[in-house]
Amino acid sequence: MMDTDFSPRDLVAGLEKGLQVIEAFDQERSRLTIAEVAERTGLTRAAARRYLLTLTYLGYMRHENKQFSLTPLVLRLGQSYLHSARLPRLVQPLLYRLAYTVGEAASAGVLDHDQLVCVSAVTAGQLVSATLQPGTRVPAWCTANGRMLLAHLPQEQLDAYLERVQLERITEHTIVDKQQLAREIAEARAQGYALVDQELELGLRTMAVPLKNFRGEVVAAMNISVHAARMSLQQMVERCLPTLIKMQVELNALL
Repeated sequence: MMDTDFSPRDLVAGLEKGLQVIEAFDQERSRLTIAEVAERTGLTRAAARRYLLTLTYLGYMRHENKQFSLTPLVLRLGQSYLHSARLPRLVQPLLYRLAYTVGEAASAGVLDHDQLVCVSAVTAGQLVSATLQPGTRVPAWCTANGRMLLAHLPQEQLDAYLERVQLERITEHTIVDKQQLAREIAEARAQGYALVDQELELGLRTMAVPLKNFRGEVVAAMNISVHAARMSLQQMVERCLPTLIKMQVELNALL
C-alpha cells in the first residue's frame, strides 16, 4: 500500500493547481473567463491565466472569445481509471447480465468526497437517467448506491458526514431532514439494500446493494434503476431484488 504520510516537500503544487483548474468547470459553468477560474480556484488571475494557457497548449482546453472550455481530451483522464482499475472491469460483465435479466438499467458506484461516482453502467435499452453513465457525480445522500455506501461507513465517519452535509430539496420527494436521513441509512444497513424513490430525479426509482471484497469490506454499491411509471417500490423488491442479490454474491466472490 502506498505511504500516505506525505510531506509538503513531496508534493508538486503545480500539478495540484492544474487539476483544480480543470475541476473548476462543470455542467453549470462549462465556459469560464480567467477571472472566473481565478475566483473558483483561489488562484491569482496571473496564475490562472498561465495554467489555462498551458492546458490549452496541451490540448485540454479551448480558448474562444476570452472564455475557456474543456476539450474531449480531458476524457482520457477518466478513461485511464476505467481501463486500468480492477473494479469497473470486474463489474461491467455482471452489470450487463443484471440489466438484461431484469430489463432495466443497472450501475455501480463508489464514494468520493461525499459524492457518489458512477464507475460502470448499462441501460438495457431503457434510458432512465442521464446520471447513469461512468464518471457522473451525484450527491450520495439522495441516491440508492450512495445511501448504501453511507450505511457501511464506520459510525464515527457517518456521524461526521451527517454533521457536514447540506441537504437540499432537489425534488418534492427529497429527504431534507437529517434525522429522517439517518433512519433511512440505518434501515438500509439493517435490511441489506437501499430503496430511493424519486429523491434525485422525478420518475427515477433505484434499489442498491453493497459490494464487498474478500476481506468483507464494502468497496462499491450496485443498483437497478427504473422509471416510476413502470414499477412500484414493492414490485422492485419482488421482481428485481433476487437477481440483484444473485449478482451481488457472484461479484463479492471476485472482488
